[in-house]
Amino acid sequence: MINKSISLHIKIVLLFFFLQGSYSFAQEVVFKASAPQAVVKDEQFRLTYTLNKEGKDIRLPEIEGFDILFGPSVSSSYSTQIINGKSTSQSSFSYTYILIAPKEGTFTIGPADIKVNGSNYRSNSIQIKVLPPDKEADQSQSSNNPSASSSSSSSQEIKATDAFIRTVVSKSSIYEQEGFMVTFKLYTTLNVVDFGRIEFPEFEGFLVEELDVPSNQQLKLEHYNGRNYYTATLRKTLLFPQRSGKITIPSGKLEMVFSVPSGKKISSFFGMQEVNVDVKKPMITNPVTVNVAPLPPNKPSSYKGAVGSFTFTPSISAQEVKANEPITITLKISGTGNQKLIQNPEIEFPTNFEIYDPTIDNDLTANENGLTGTRKIDYLVIPRYEGEYTIPAIEFSYFDIASRSYKTLKSPVYKLNVLKGAPGSSASAASYVNQQQVKVEQDIRYIKTGNPKLLRTDNFFAGSWGYWLWYLIPFILLCAFFIVYRKQMKLNANIALMRTKRANKVAKQRLKKAEKYLKVHDKENFYNEVLRALWGYFSDKLSIPGASLTKNNIGVELSNYGVDENLVDKFMEILDTCEFARYAPVESNAAMDEIYKETSDAIGKMENILKSKN
Repeated sequence: MINKSISLHIKIVLLFFFLQGSYSFAQEVVFKASAPQAVVKDEQFRLTYTLNKEGKDIRLPEIEGFDILFGPSVSSSYSTQIINGKSTSQSSFSYTYILIAPKEGTFTIGPADIKVNGSNYRSNSIQIKVLPPDKEADQSQSSNNPSASSSSSSSQEIKATDAFIRTVVSKSSIYEQEGFMVTFKLYTTLNVVDFGRIEFPEFEGFLVEELDVPSNQQLKLEHYNGRNYYTATLRKTLLFPQRSGKITIPSGKLEMVFSVPSGKKISSFFGMQEVNVDVKKPMITNPVTVNVAPLPPNKPSSYKGAVGSFTFTPSISAQEVKANEPITITLKISGTGNQKLIQNPEIEFPTNFEIYDPTIDNDLTANENGLTGTRKIDYLVIPRYEGEYTIPAIEFSYFDIASRSYKTLKSPVYKLNVLKGAPGSSASAASYVNQQQVKVEQDIRYIKTGNPKLLRTDNFFAGSWGYWLWYLIPFILLCAFFIVYRKQMKLNANIALMRTKRANKVAKQRLKKAEKYLKVHDKENFYNEVLRALWGYFSDKLSIPGASLTKNNIGVELSNYGVDENLVDKFMEILDTCEFARYAPVESNAAMDEIYKETSDAIGKMENILKSKN
């Protein structure tokens, strides 16, 4: 029994070590090289290789452009975590070399090799830019120390060259609607203690797309105007000019607190040390002027404001369906440019197709030339009657920056075969609810009391006036119901009339949704809902398909209805304001509230005018 127990324990221990070894062996080996992106000529820096397992026989590549002063210095660390009774261990081994750059330029250090458990692993390669040293002769401290100040030791004043902010534009000569990047960049040779009040400039004449900037940035070394500075990006903004000519981005203001030498020294354990003090410095960004060229005048009829470089991929879900079954036409606009500002291409659908508002999905990222990615537009339509239909070629035109000319891309002509639909499948047909008749019967009746009412034996109900009325009245009611039913069916079949009647109701529902976004100050969704309310109202009230609806034909139709010209101008003004405000800088609640009231009042006046005409 004792021998069996010892044998069992040995097996358990061996199994434990086997599993531990298997886990350790299966763990992925990570061998990574790291070094500063930029260093200064003739100054030392560290090149570090990190390994998550113990290795041996590390071999460096031929390092061109740098001299190795010391290394490798090997260090290791271990950590163990226990979470929910499960133990996990991590180890890290570092191999550090001290290098110096004897000449300027950009150099690449190739991958290093190391052996782990008999297998060979390679690190990544890294690129390092060697900057020239500062031209100032009085610079005595290393540029690798961001607290080095060019101020005299007896002064607490911060020079303009010690810390400043630059406004950097990716392009200074552009076309209307062409995107370019504006970056506000901090340059400093001092330690940053705190940020104060920030007032970035307004971008009047541009539509704005803000870019996220990491809050915990690593300072990067950069050579500018003969000095080496530590830099950080404060704000990045993508701008789209809305007019031609020279447009100036004005100056912004920023206050920062820096740590600078006070000129005083105190005695400490390490000897005499200079005392630093915190100094607040106001800084102003430099104004920048960009030259915006107008777009050429020979615009195609299908041009909707696209500027950049694009591809056009149209598709249709089906070309043979039954009546009352949906069809989706998808347009994908891919490339780089001003995708968010592009108006949807127009599609000429047959008149007896029910057309819904298109849905838009943007998968875009920002870069120096605009927005890159895909804008997907889905058009959902429902053919109501059988037959053969044709959807003409869909055109997408854009101004190509590279060739400086307009280009037009087309879809194929779609032939649709609409078959007879299933009975009762029409979404516009009236629906009815069958009602059950409830019959109440009494098994036990009460005994009648009082004087009985006697009838003559020759007085029969059959043949009397009451008898015939029981037949005549239901017949008359049945005829009246049939006439009303036929009239209601004709009204329901008239899709345009039904949409006209419910136009005001649908617009109010969308405005209520916009009011919710107004209360939480969700600018983009608020203006989107107001635009949906207006475009949908005009489409329903004027019986114009959404895909064919433009500001021009809205103005013509409203004038034909006898709508006052001032009211027409008010509608156009609201549409322009909403379209511009979606991508403009953040507005106040008062401005959004004013738009909401103007839209409600304008639709109310429109309803009163149309009711008086009817």
